[in-house]
Amino acid sequence: MIIAAARLTLIIPENDSLKGKRKVVKSLIEKVRHKFDAAVAEVGDNDLWQKARIGIALVGNDSQLLESRLQQIMKFIENQYLTEIIDSQVELCYLEK
Repeated sequence: MIIAAARLTLIIPENDSLKGKRKVVKSLIEKVRHKFDAAVAEVGDNDLWQKARIGIALVGNDSQLLESRLQQIMKFIENQYLTEIIDSQVELCYLEK
């Protein structure tokens, strides 16, 4: 079993309140969950208006497929034109039987 995890740092450039940030982040999280069947959560920078960190996790048996899926998710997020990804970290964890 392989666990693929990504941590993305997002900038929401035209945002001016925490309420606006929550709306954007919540919308992105729900869209990614439904489209890609991934585990997604806000994992940092909770008190900043224009910056957010989200974590994404996938589980499977094929590392190339999981990495490709994470790339698709990142491209999807950027194509929503609500945020810009300024940093990303991807890790794969291999679990033995």
